[in-house]
Amino acid sequence: MADPRLPGALAPDSLLARTVTAIRPADPQALAAAHDRQQILTKPEGSLGQLEALSIRLAGMSSQLPVPVPSHPVVGLFAGDHGVWAQGVSPDPQEITAQMAGNMAAGGAGISVLSAQMGARVWVTDVGVATALPAGSGVRDRNVRRSTDDISQGPAMTLDEAIRALEVGIETADEAVAQGADILITGEMGIANTTPAAALISLFTGLPVDAVTGRGAGADSRRQAHKISVIQQALDVNRPDAADPVGALTKVGGFEHAAMAGLVLGAAAHRVPVVIDGVIACSSALLAIAIAPDAADFLVPGHAGAEPGITAALERLGLPALLDLGLRLGEGTGAVLALPIIQAAAHILNEMATFEDAAVTDIKVTGEIDLPADEADRIEEGASR
Repeated sequence: MADPRLPGALAPDSLLARTVTAIRPADPQALAAAHDRQQILTKPEGSLGQLEALSIRLAGMSSQLPVPVPSHPVVGLFAGDHGVWAQGVSPDPQEITAQMAGNMAAGGAGISVLSAQMGARVWVTDVGVATALPAGSGVRDRNVRRSTDDISQGPAMTLDEAIRALEVGIETADEAVAQGADILITGEMGIANTTPAAALISLFTGLPVDAVTGRGAGADSRRQAHKISVIQQALDVNRPDAADPVGALTKVGGFEHAAMAGLVLGAAAHRVPVVIDGVIACSSALLAIAIAPDAADFLVPGHAGAEPGITAALERLGLPALLDLGLRLGEGTGAVLALPIIQAAAHILNEMATFEDAAVTDIKVTGEIDLPADEADRIEEGASR
């Protein structure tokens, strides 16, 4: 039976369809086993807060206990431009997208420096940059089209282009995992890309545009008000349907949003965690789970950020961010900074002694491990088997 969330014309043997079919939820038995182990480690239950909940989620992702400690990260960073830039929603010139993509690949950007510190490889991919990048730039050429169309006037892209951009992200995940990656990180670059991000977040959360639209990179309050009106016009003109997520992408999305969503889907199909941060990544995560709801089990929000759309998206996902450092750069910087915390969660579950191991009297004061509701239900399901 065809998946109602995918376009009816999509071939069942297409990469997108096969990837969505491969996605399964977190393993309830592994969740239950990890939860039980957390209860007998030498500490009060809940005393390590999000580390405990995250360690349990990592077990559910991998179906293993001890859990694999993520140690081979790859940042899938996608760059694209947007026709809506012509509406004055960003104060920055559009050519910065191409310039910064080259800077990222050369190691000079914030994400490049932080990734080097964390031992993460950065794969910068042109999926929709308006300006052709020079040969030898180090940017991977997967350009679907040189910029989307203006979403305030009509659809951003065709259905074929949307599917291709999603599959660029899936292919990146497949390639990274084939080369040994055990955790993926979303990254992006695109002048004006917070505008389609806010449109997608408004659509998938059901919140009004003004509740999810921030200033983006460097805009003042007057430009923010204009941006809100442009996003509302895009939604009114295109009338995207949240029940048709790929169709919604064609109407108000961006090529890098699509590729990041594809990376999330690819990670979920391979049962490896994927770390998100920032308003662009959050919009892409909402798109991904609208296409394949079980992909939510593999998401790890790395950083909260200042944009209101991030808060709205994380509330919709039901997942807390690990960090909130006041970052607003994007690129995946907040996500890559969360890597040591994710690794720490795995080490705690794997290596901390139990009360019996350490001959310590069991501590009866307990806290609460705050898991997403669906994963808490799966723990109960696994425990009953």
